[in-house]
Amino acid sequence: MASAPLENYPDRFSLSNELHARPFPELSAPCRAVYVAIKQEKGAAERDRSLDRAHLIALLDRYGAPHPAPSANHHSCKLGRGTLKWEQHTEFVTYTIFADGVAQTPFDGSLHAMFPQDWLAEAPGKVLTSCLVRVEEVADQAAATARAVKIFSNWFVPESLALAAVIDGAATIGGDFRIDENGHVRFAVLACQGTGRRRLGRIVQRLLEVETYKSMAMLALPQARMVAGKVAELDRELAGIVGQMASSQDGDQATLDHLLRISAEVELLSASTAFRFGAAGAYETIVTQRIQVLREERVQSRQTFAEFMVRRFDPAMRTCRSAQGRLRELSQRAERASNLLRTRVDVASGLQNAEVLRRMDDRAALQLRLQETVEGLSVVAISYYAVNLVANLLKPVGASLGIGEGWVYAAITLPVLLMVWIMVRRVRRRLAKRDG
Repeated sequence: MASAPLENYPDRFSLSNELHARPFPELSAPCRAVYVAIKQEKGAAERDRSLDRAHLIALLDRYGAPHPAPSANHHSCKLGRGTLKWEQHTEFVTYTIFADGVAQTPFDGSLHAMFPQDWLAEAPGKVLTSCLVRVEEVADQAAATARAVKIFSNWFVPESLALAAVIDGAATIGGDFRIDENGHVRFAVLACQGTGRRRLGRIVQRLLEVETYKSMAMLALPQARMVAGKVAELDRELAGIVGQMASSQDGDQATLDHLLRISAEVELLSASTAFRFGAAGAYETIVTQRIQVLREERVQSRQTFAEFMVRRFDPAMRTCRSAQGRLRELSQRAERASNLLRTRVDVASGLQNAEVLRRMDDRAALQLRLQETVEGLSVVAISYYAVNLVANLLKPVGASLGIGEGWVYAAITLPVLLMVWIMVRRVRRRLAKRDG
């Protein structure tokens, strides 16, 4: 008898397929590519992704191309004279068109015309980056080096040019990461003969990813500058408050309110920038990793892509990390100052409470003395009436025995007084036990 099959873990197949969801393109030199990344200005991570899909379908319908599978976050198909690759990411969506051959005029943007202007204007977002890639074929690495040294200075800004041989000399890449007059960032790839289609596709794809994730990471820089200015302002306020705390103990409640306002502003800054700073760190890591896997080799003392990032990209990321660190430090300092002031307020309150308790003890002692005084007067008053009552009862007995009224009063006064005192003491003790 066959045993029942084991049940698969939820999402087992979808999670496994995710590792193969975005294959690299397969390219043959010469070829070219145009790339556009589109992102909403605000709330991109929580955007309505159906709008991205509708925008893609609008482009596909213009060329009669097949639609993507339902809920797909990537799609590849023939589009006119090229091949389209569409990918949906956490914060942005990308369109890449690959086409065989290269234009006679480098980076003329003719391939970009496959994106209709009215279609681009209807995009659910704005252009984050736009790239043109030109791939040429050369005989070998020596030929690639010679051509790169000869023509790259004409294609790119020499001061910003990054140049390197990659993937064990399979290709030489170059770019300056500048936006040209047509709004595109340009890259050139000189592929040696014999470079595989998949390897060439990986090189082009990683260049595009470096530019995209670099741009995404740089989105944190304006926020970092804003945070740095606000932190400096709040830092001065906090220093002034701490100085007042050290020199005076007056107005502690007002000072505490001021500290709470600063803490609230710091927390608001932290909450509003946490996602952008966290995303910038993740994107920075991806940029570094993508450059590392290219395995760059220097070409005639020119700066490599890694060196370009160290000089131009890393300072911006350090600014972001510095702003985030200063914000975190300010939050901790404000919390420590608030705790210190609260402690001082608590100590002052404790001293006031102790004074109140001391005064209550004094009043209780005074009340006890008054109570004892009243108790003594009560004993005397009760005893006076009790003696008269008892005397009236014993007068006939004294007269029959020949004892005068004065002796009767004298004989009963002390016993009656003692009995009344004992009775009052018992009543007070019984009431004290009941209250306890």
